[in-house]
Amino acid sequence: MFQIIGIVVVFAMVFGGFVFAGGNLEPVLEAGPHEMIIIGGAGIGSFLIGNSLKTVIAAATGIGKLMAGPKWKPKDYTDLLSLLFILTKTMKTKGVVAIESHIEKPGESTIFQNYPKILKDHFATDLICDTLRMMTMNLEDPHQVEDAIEKQIEKHHHEAHKPAHAIQNLADAMPALGIVAAVLGIIKTMGAIDQPPAYLGKMIGSALVGTFLGVFFAYGLIGPFASRLGQVVDEEGQFYKIIKDVLVAHLHGNAAQVSVELGRGQIPSASQPSFGELEEALGAITI
Repeated sequence: MFQIIGIVVVFAMVFGGFVFAGGNLEPVLEAGPHEMIIIGGAGIGSFLIGNSLKTVIAAATGIGKLMAGPKWKPKDYTDLLSLLFILTKTMKTKGVVAIESHIEKPGESTIFQNYPKILKDHFATDLICDTLRMMTMNLEDPHQVEDAIEKQIEKHHHEAHKPAHAIQNLADAMPALGIVAAVLGIIKTMGAIDQPPAYLGKMIGSALVGTFLGVFFAYGLIGPFASRLGQVVDEEGQFYKIIKDVLVAHLHGNAAQVSVELGRGQIPSASQPSFGELEEALGAITI
């Protein structure tokens, strides 16, 4: 919603301010379509040249992501802590054998099935299961496990940031592509140098529309899109760090309730359940 409001404000203030100052939008509207063919077409082409198909698709779907915001909501963090509580509690009370079937086939697990949104996220599910599997293989050094999880999260985070970086690169290129369109307009103008000044002035004005559009789209729309998408990726990445914090706390010998409480403390403030809310959620669990 805020993004849509922002887009409206950008267009209203830029073009409204121009008209309010006595400007005439007719030259902009007349030159805009063919200037955008040059700028937009070159931008799309360079975007395809500089990125893999996977990144291009992710960037396209990222527009919806930045509008919707992070996919992990406050309830999802409570669900994550509840899931990790069940798994760590089961390991402490019943041993690692009791969770082997759950981590080998999480899709068939009665524990994971209670948290379908987490189960649907392959990275979150794999991160939990792979880490617990390492523990069942007697890798119980908290520092080694923490380092292994950190590397997995870092790799995932780097890959998740590629669409935002690609869009930012496009934003950085737009002013230069606007200059390309403007230079072509000047070349066209020079070919009509024998025309009256009024006609030449109109042609030069059309050429400058290209520079304007390149800068406008770069800093008014595409750059902010990239920035917001990067913020969403960063916020979603916090979810996976909670997994690390809880499982490492478990390896340090803490009780399951203490481990998830340590994880709760690292949840972003806007999504963090209170101590009482988490206590209530854990109290409803039967193991």
